[in-house]
Amino acid sequence: MGPLNRLLHLTAIFSVLSLAQPGAPAKIYNTAKQKLMQGKQLIGGTVSSPDPNIYCAMANSGFDYTWIEMQHSPLTYEDVAKMIYACRGSSAMPFIRVPDATESDIQKATDIGAMGIIVPTVDTVEKAQAAVKWTKYPPAGRRSMGAGQYRQLWGNDYRQTANDNIMVIIMIETPIGVENAAKIADVPGVDVIFAASTDLGNFSGYKQGDPQYEALVTRIHDVTLRAGLKLGGPLAWKNRAGFTFFQGPGETGLINSGAQQTLK
Repeated sequence: MGPLNRLLHLTAIFSVLSLAQPGAPAKIYNTAKQKLMQGKQLIGGTVSSPDPNIYCAMANSGFDYTWIEMQHSPLTYEDVAKMIYACRGSSAMPFIRVPDATESDIQKATDIGAMGIIVPTVDTVEKAQAAVKWTKYPPAGRRSMGAGQYRQLWGNDYRQTANDNIMVIIMIETPIGVENAAKIADVPGVDVIFAASTDLGNFSGYKQGDPQYEALVTRIHDVTLRAGLKLGGPLAWKNRAGFTFFQGPGETGLINSGAQQTLK
């Protein structure tokens, strides 16, 4: 082995060994996660527009995180990468609701710098496990180490710190998901269980306030808190006991309410 190859070999060994530092305190720069860990409520503004200026306005308006909507919008990962990078250093942490818990979706979302992965319509333990698996680097998961703008956003030690900072938010939206909620909440690596208010009604056929609907929400509430996880829901549920993670309004709603307030 020549000198250059020996140097590369030793560098590779050092890099692997430096990934795990038993006993070292976690370096947490995800301010949204810090706030949740302190028992405080978290509110995110929903972003569906690809305009970096609109994104920056949302990300610096006082929200704890941005809920970047990629399930119900035409946003591409290229769009979102530009948005996040244009507003690097903003006070709100970038969270992405991915279309599904696939390696492709989550790999792209994490590589462009997402600090939260929000996974919709989780009905099974297997889907919750997939969300964690593709979000976390080994040994906690199977995320591949590739190129991305994450280093420019979160530092050169990102590989060592990412697992401690990126949050996994699991959305339960169907009666099947509610039935499996206790097992889903027990999946290691899940941080938040989100009770999806609109789709719980959509899939169950019940309206908010109906006893059957409220029983679904109560079930999610109870198993989530029993598992020691944080509980999420719409901002309208801010005063419901136990809820600490909220999805706030989107750009159009905020512009409308802001305009009405200004005109008054």
